[in-house]
Amino acid sequence: MKITKELNLTNFDFWSGAKDHNFTYNELKELEAQIEELFFEEAPTETDINDLFWFETDQLCEWIGLDIEEYNKRN
Repeated sequence: MKITKELNLTNFDFWSGAKDHNFTYNELKELEAQIEELFFEEAPTETDINDLFWFETDQLCEWIGLDIEEYNKRN
């Protein structure tokens, strides 16, 4: 059985390495729009979303025009 739900990225319950992301509320809102465009044909799974934030930080920063070096300084 497949169940889908609509959820704001700002309320997403990240886990493992993804929960340590340092994106701001406004950046998450921007990323939400980008992710919706990327997955317009099929909704992403929670694992898809979590893996983006865990393993694809460079790509996420690029999508919103954030310099990865500036992002990394937030840690």
